[in-house]
Amino acid sequence: MRADLEREYVEYVTARLPALRRIACQLTGDAHRGDDLVQTAVTRVYVNWRRARAADNLDAYVRTVLVRVFLDERRRLWSRVRLVDTPPEPVPVPAGDTVEDRELLRAALAQVPPRQRAVLVLRFLDDRPVDEVAAILGCAAGTVKSQTSQGLAHLRRLLGTAAYAITGEGK
Repeated sequence: MRADLEREYVEYVTARLPALRRIACQLTGDAHRGDDLVQTAVTRVYVNWRRARAADNLDAYVRTVLVRVFLDERRRLWSRVRLVDTPPEPVPVPAGDTVEDRELLRAALAQVPPRQRAVLVLRFLDDRPVDEVAAILGCAAGTVKSQTSQGLAHLRRLLGTAAYAITGEGK
């Protein structure tokens, strides 16, 4: 790759790394696996940087790569193997959130099927509109809406009435 393109890539990835890590950690429920996910995604972006930089919305392109890497890895049997018995240190909690609510939501989200989890993370935790999530996942907006509904229903079953307070639904 030419030096100017490589510099452009490094600047872009460096600026977007915190947001990519946040999405990946929410998808995987684990900071270390999230970092692995980001590494794989930015490597794929690097290999295809000329095509990526020509995209209409580079951020959406990279998020799409990240989510597709997550979904692809979840299909592989090795993704279910745990290397350690204890979870890693939790991601820092923003002010105003209670640790208990965050841990409860994180544990419940880990039990939601991967595609529904991807939709919920992108819609509610990354605050993406339905059309953008549909583009990232390569599906129709109606599919995103139904996956959102099913994912929230799954969370409600797992969390009971606490899900209404966490998701803001039903108020």
